[in-house]
Amino acid sequence: MSRMDSKLGLIQQSLDSRYSQWVREALDELPDNFTITDPSISGHPIVFASRNFLKMLGYSQEEVIGQNGNIFQGPKTNRRTVMEIREAIREERGIQVNLVNYRKDGTPFWILFHMSPVFGKEDGRVVHFVAVQVPIPSRQRRNAGVSLSEEASSLNDIMFGSCRKEVDTNSVIELGIVLSSDSGSSVSDIEETCEASDFEKRRAANAFNSILSVLTLYSESTGRLVCGKRCSVPGVGYISSSLNISLGRIKQSFVLIDPHLPGLPIVYASDAFLKLTGYDRHEILGLNFAVLNGADTDTSSVYQIKESIQTEQACTVRILSYRKDKSSFWNCLHLSPIRNASGKIAYFVGVQIEEECKNTDRHGLSPEMRQLSTVGAVKVAVRSFSMAAGSSKS
Repeated sequence: MSRMDSKLGLIQQSLDSRYSQWVREALDELPDNFTITDPSISGHPIVFASRNFLKMLGYSQEEVIGQNGNIFQGPKTNRRTVMEIREAIREERGIQVNLVNYRKDGTPFWILFHMSPVFGKEDGRVVHFVAVQVPIPSRQRRNAGVSLSEEASSLNDIMFGSCRKEVDTNSVIELGIVLSSDSGSSVSDIEETCEASDFEKRRAANAFNSILSVLTLYSESTGRLVCGKRCSVPGVGYISSSLNISLGRIKQSFVLIDPHLPGLPIVYASDAFLKLTGYDRHEILGLNFAVLNGADTDTSSVYQIKESIQTEQACTVRILSYRKDKSSFWNCLHLSPIRNASGKIAYFVGVQIEEECKNTDRHGLSPEMRQLSTVGAVKVAVRSFSMAAGSSKS
């Protein structure tokens, strides 16, 4: 299976593993323009785009699903506003902003962008972000000689807002959120600014509530309930969506273990780990790393791993591990502590390389160097996140 096929499988499972099979059909019946993204998958891709959203932007579902939202940004997309959205994702909170984004044919449009997280009720993790896009009516239509009666015929032309200059440019990979609009202006004649009215703000909030109601209803049949607010679950660890996105860029097979929680649960599993072991993400999170052990796993290797965690030291072992389908493989495992910006151990990272694939990669890196490189990348992600989190609290 190629990396692309593996990612497409994760995108499919993003909805299928948490909601009943009818959820897409129910979401498509809603009249709103919206997307759903998954921050736990590498690249924070779009996993659902509503029918009206696709129609508004001129894209097909195949062109949008799996893409990151930065493809919808352009020359008039404001850098500061995009950074505000990025900060909201990092802090796992909702946000409403006015933004210029682009259709498939390249035309820019003003929209009210309303984004909110959806949480798993059992563990408090952010499982998805829902982004509602409400078109902001263009004042250019009046300037072009369109009559008031013609404007009133469209629900989108009910109210108009004030304006402010917004011309900076940026493209932020972390967003994974699709931004859109529904006008026909060119780059040259789009107004410099537009601000959503109270009507459009209420419309966006009501749309999110409708979407959340559908997701909640269809999560009941799977027993994996979702909600709009994080529930406090004692003894359960979760990785923030911002850290999830940063870790998702690391292509090696690895997991993060939280040594501060009972049972030393896995709190993050990379896409490559899921592909190697055959587990779905929801099946592996919260379990002890020993889930990969089996009948012929050497107990001395298991003891070495436990001792490494207890003494807070790195170790490398060759251990017989088992996939979900019970097939075995020789796992060259490197375990290392990961410290946050204050120097305290936040996690242990376990990097796996299947022995059969233990060859120098196309970049000339040995397996050992690939593992150390992965540990280094994880350290950078964790420390950067803890520094950012610390500065936002001060």
